[in-house]
Parts: sequence; structure tokens; C-alpha cells
Amino acid sequence: QVQLVESGGRSVQAGDSLRLSCTASGRTFSIYTTGWFRQAPGKEREFVAAISWSAGNTYYADSLKGRFAILRDSGKNTVYLQMNSLVPEDTAVYLCAADVDGSHAYYAGGIYDYWGQGTQVTVSS
Repeated sequence: QVQLVESGGRSVQAGDSLRLSCTASGRTFSIYTTGWFRQAPGKEREFVAAISWSAGNTYYADSLKGRFAILRDSGKNTVYLQMNSLVPEDTAVYLCAADVDGSHAYYAGGIYDYWGQGTQVTVSS
């Protein structure tokens, strides 16, 4: 079992930056990939970014590349999502997820085995 806890979400103004954290506990050695997703009210869950746990390879949604960055601190079992130049359309619940099966479809929510509870990000204009 893997447990994931997100933190760092809050209300900010457009143009601000924010860093979210996702800390894993339990069988963390079994994690292949950690992903960030977001879900806005009335919309489907959307892939944001992912990082492979061992090699540190990173993947991004095309629309967010350049504004968002995913980083990991293996010693702390924590993955971060650095979000810059935030806009109101970034308002959503942000969730992190862990894949323990080694799937390469990092953008697909269905391949992830464990999910955190989410953290709310609200961007005001």
C-alpha cells in the first residue's frame, strides 16, 4: 500500500506562483511514476504532469509545458508541482497519484493505483 498526501493549495491572484507537494508513505519503493492531475468543477479530470521515480524523467500536458514544473526529492519521498504565471483557468482540485505497475501511459489516470485526497487551488483575476 502507498499513501499520498497533497499540500500547498490555497487562494492566489493571477500571475502568482505556487508549489504543491505530494508526500508518499508506505511501500514507496514500489512507485514507478508519480503524476499530478487536476479537476475543475463540472470538468473531467485532466493530466498535468508526471515524473518517473528512479530516472526522474518528466512529462507534461502540452498546454502547461513551460509554466508548470514537476520535481522530486527522493530522500523525502516527495514530488512537487511548481506552478508559475497562474491564471483563473488553473483553478481546480489538484491530485497526485502513484503507479506501481510500471505503465508507460503516464497521462492516463486509469493506470495509477493510488491517489491522494487532493488540494484546492483557486486563482482569482
